[in-house]
Amino acid sequence: MSTPQLVVHHDKELMAQAAAARLITKIVDAQASRGSASVVLTGGRNGNGLLAALAAAPARDAVDWGRLDLWWGDERFLPEGDPERNDTQAREALLDAVPLDPKRVHTMPTSDGPYGDDVEAAAAAYAEELARAAGPENHGSVPGFDVLMLGVGPDTHVASLFPELPAVRETGRTVVGVHGAPKPPPTRVTLTLPAIRAAREVWLLAAGEDKAQAAAIALSGAGEIQAPAAGARGRARTLWLLDSAAASQLPRSLYPPATP
Repeated sequence: MSTPQLVVHHDKELMAQAAAARLITKIVDAQASRGSASVVLTGGRNGNGLLAALAAAPARDAVDWGRLDLWWGDERFLPEGDPERNDTQAREALLDAVPLDPKRVHTMPTSDGPYGDDVEAAAAAYAEELARAAGPENHGSVPGFDVLMLGVGPDTHVASLFPELPAVRETGRTVVGVHGAPKPPPTRVTLTLPAIRAAREVWLLAAGEDKAQAAAIALSGAGEIQAPAAGARGRARTLWLLDSAAASQLPRSLYPPATP
């Protein structure tokens, strides 16, 4: 796994704008080299802020939206269209404004979908969808995502992998159901750390003073069971995108600029 690199921006608005520009470049480069790109979205204020910044960026038209696969790192197991679902918020922030191929927008199952309230069946179905999209070059049951984005919670959780809960300990399955999450709603679907680590690049987004301690813990050598963000690494690159408030508790030794 790659060693984390840091980029610290003055505030969350600049962070969102810079991250959006960085994502556009990655997508365009992947499409130029392989014909398509694959990105995993994250919810929360930082994930949605990035999508809103991307929607407002003139350079968004450089992306061939019809050749982009979108996945989600986790989802709140709620009915379709629920305003708390990550996919609902993503559509409002960006997806409804760009010409995506609906067949390449891979939303996680809803609680009123074909699996009803069986979150484990919903998780297994998403794992199967990932496996079908994986090519022989991926050497596993998850496609080689170009970029997988994760918000970092104040408790160091990423996706719906919370400290000490069973999902963060999973080493076999790529997607699991979550019961009893410490923040509402308690029932969720999430990628596991093995699935996250299949990505070429993992970007962790953290802005605000309430994320400062989490960033410091995750980047100080903490274990992934106690600090799930510490275990989120990409195969080629792990990039922490922070604002100055979220970086305020980091030692200066961690500040070297990331390679562009």
